Amino acid sequence: MTIQWFPGHMAKARREVTEKLKLIDVVIELVDARVPLSSRNPMIDEIVTNKPRLILLNKADMADPALTEKWVSYFEGKQFKVLSIDSQSGRGVEKISAASKELASALLDKLKAKGMKPRAIRCLILGIPNVGKSTLINRLAKKKIAQTGDRPGITKKQQWIKVGKDMELLDTPGILWPKFEDQTIGFRLAVTGAIKDEILDFQDVAVFALRYLKDVYPERLKERYKLTDIPDDVIELFDEIGRKRGCLLSGGYIDYDKAAELILRELRSGKLGRLTFEQP
Repeated sequence: MTIQWFPGHMAKARREVTEKLKLIDVVIELVDARVPLSSRNPMIDEIVTNKPRLILLNKADMADPALTEKWVSYFEGKQFKVLSIDSQSGRGVEKISAASKELASALLDKLKAKGMKPRAIRCLILGIPNVGKSTLINRLAKKKIAQTGDRPGITKKQQWIKVGKDMELLDTPGILWPKFEDQTIGFRLAVTGAIKDEILDFQDVAVFALRYLKDVYPERLKERYKLTDIPDDVIELFDEIGRKRGCLLSGGYIDYDKAAELILRELRSGKLGRLTFEQP
């Protein structure tokens, strides 16, 4: 299975973001803490160029905490300001305003030196679909402004949003890139829900997830699916989970579609614990 998804509104969003950059003081890049590198759009580096950047590792409450610490160190080593947050619960969100002010301080000092009145920091929020941008914006604004949902592609247009007196946010649709050079990236994004399920083969995605989990988090699989041992062969593991959870067709055959959907639903909802699907 080859995974690609680049709807027309994403190409339009890239053009609009490029046009708006001259108005922006700080770029806030939202990534998924479970797949921090795979959920970064390489086009953003091309688009944003020399603007100060704040990277937010969102959904950190669903990610492996030890690996999140390593990812924070990784991005800091690249000279980025970085915070781990959870926009759903609000954990860490209160630090965003201060971090943005710090990044914009040189610009604000220049304006002050020219005798201009202080103004709100203008921030651009960028990220791939379903990474939690709308939830974060609503949390920062303390009211429901941006439409949210548990599927990618909810935000279709840009809008300016006030956050108190000190900050203005430009929301944008999630932007994926036209082609994944490495299909592993596509599978990681599919596992975490960044790509529309309608275009995926759940069985292939579930097999990818199981292969990773049996190597990195075998005890989570044993605990969740009451397994004594983890088979070396991933299809045998798939069969065992299908049998344990009653995903069966007549004659006792495994219903792979049902089993795949169950595995991905439980993984995404945190039933297998806090998981990270790539390491620095």
